[in-house]
Amino acid sequence: MPIYEYRVIEGNKGCKRCQKGLEIIQSVHDDPVTICPQCHAPVDRVFSPVMFRMRDRPANAVERQIRDYEKEGMYSHAAELADKEAEKTKKEDLKSRALENYKKAGYKDL
Repeated sequence: MPIYEYRVIEGNKGCKRCQKGLEIIQSVHDDPVTICPQCHAPVDRVFSPVMFRMRDRPANAVERQIRDYEKEGMYSHAAELADKEAEKTKKEDLKSRALENYKKAGYKDL
């Protein structure tokens, strides 16, 4: 369920909570809150931009660096970095990615 932010309509009225902004978990089908649940001052919903991470983006800086090396054709660098990260994190997908990059870099016996 989404979290909506509300703030008191008249800035000097209301409690500290609604003056700073209060967050309320609501269904998208619920009516907007019109009063602060604590002090009953009139509140209005505040627009907050939604932040989310795209699924196709790398999860961390190391994976971004591996991707950058691959784009530049620096497969041995990408393989070494992926191999080290796979050892630390035990991620099988990074291990297979490292093997692929080693092959692209020209390593024969893996």
